[in-house]
Amino acid sequence: MRPIGLAVILAGSLMLAPLDGEAQQTGKVYRIGELREGPALPPKPFADAMREVGWVEGQNFRIERRNASRREQLPVLAAELVQLKVDLILTSGTPATRAAKEATKTIPVVFNLAGDPVETGLVASFARPGGNLTGFALGVPDDKLLEVLKEAIPGVLHVAYPAAEEAPRRHARLSAAARVLGLGVQGIAVRRPADFDRFFEAAKRQGAGAALVWNVAWFRPYLERLGAAAEKSQLPAIGYDRQFAESGGLLSYGPTPLQNVPRLAAQIDKILKGARPADLPVEQPTKFELVINLKTAKTLGLVIPQPLLVRADQVIE
Repeated sequence: MRPIGLAVILAGSLMLAPLDGEAQQTGKVYRIGELREGPALPPKPFADAMREVGWVEGQNFRIERRNASRREQLPVLAAELVQLKVDLILTSGTPATRAAKEATKTIPVVFNLAGDPVETGLVASFARPGGNLTGFALGVPDDKLLEVLKEAIPGVLHVAYPAAEEAPRRHARLSAAARVLGLGVQGIAVRRPADFDRFFEAAKRQGAGAALVWNVAWFRPYLERLGAAAEKSQLPAIGYDRQFAESGGLLSYGPTPLQNVPRLAAQIDKILKGARPADLPVEQPTKFELVINLKTAKTLGLVIPQPLLVRADQVIE
């Protein structure tokens, strides 16, 4: 019986060995290229999210970071990452994602976007992106921002917004949503952070009753500055992130912070384990929050309707 028992044990060991090998990393250190213009993912939450799915920077993956100070640099930096033969490229913003898409048709690209990847031609659809791209689209429907703004200030007739990117269909969609609400909207050119104060001044000068700061990737590091500029101008304004309202803007409505990070990590994990980006749906926010700065409202002489106050996730007094 002893020889038979030993044979059974050996056979079982041989059967289990491949499974153990698959459960552990093979010893390869994967390289993730990070390409961005403007803000990166917050480093600690991203590291924590990657650790949750089994990836530890410096142990089984490392990041090759490429940060463009000017948009024109993105194609060159994307080409550098391709030449390094990274295993995956993580991008932030539509311009960086487009540069990565044009640089490679084979290296997987996982994006973190403010805008609509279908509208901008990056993917075929949210459910079946196709090609070598997938990711997370953090956008807030512009019409929802307008609805909240109109509910807060029922008498507003004209809304200005910073026209910071070439997205004709997005501008058209915002105008169509405004017409349904009985609003007029006007884009005022903003090309760099120095234009923020001038934007609010121009909006007031041109008769806007309120402003809408929509979701543009390069705005994110300047949300506090935008909120302070809105407060200084004494123009009621809504933004897409709580930092805007906390810094002096009247309202914010947008995705709860950092919900994209663990979902991006999960996509990266699947791809590094063999999944195709074409088969992974583009993720979108599922949780949103409304913040009202009641202190700003009182300064502006506005009374926020009670139903909106009741719905708010945070009221700043």
